[in-house]
Amino acid sequence: MSDIRARYARLSEDFAATVAAVPADRWSADSPCPGWDARGVVRHVVDTQGMFLGLVGRELGEIPSVDADPAAAWEAARAVVLADLSDPDRAAAAFGGFFGPTTFAEAVDRFLSFDLVVHRWDLARATGQDERLDPGDVRWAREAAAGFGPHLRREGVCGPELTPPGGADEQTRLLAFLGRRAW
Repeated sequence: MSDIRARYARLSEDFAATVAAVPADRWSADSPCPGWDARGVVRHVVDTQGMFLGLVGRELGEIPSVDADPAAAWEAARAVVLADLSDPDRAAAAFGGFFGPTTFAEAVDRFLSFDLVVHRWDLARATGQDERLDPGDVRWAREAAAGFGPHLRREGVCGPELTPPGGADEQTRLLAFLGRRAW
């Protein structure tokens, strides 16, 4: 579980840095996710942390509002998840997941960490920040996405796969696979 915690810690810190760097006038900028602005991306990521905690009978508790302070809301949400990943009993809490029996830690790794890679790019794109993703994270996210099978294309998950331009790099190919136009 230490690998899972380490990955989540690093990716959640990357997302935190992107949130913290959003210019004040860019929170209402459209994101690559239809219907979401930059603040909506952060709201989704914060809410998803709470949803996964709920699957094992826990919750985020009182955290700052994304509307009032997106950075503080994210810091508080990720702190709760990190604390649960640091507690072996909480990390090993089992539940019947969408793909069968799983644990909180496994679900964090499979879904929440994946979201952090993709939505960091969405937020960076929406707010004019550096969009480059770590190449290792791109490869890991591509493998994770392939494991979702047809569920990846369900309503509200990812859009239809796009055809990237010839010679596209690995990041652009991943984003095209996820229905995002990075070119």
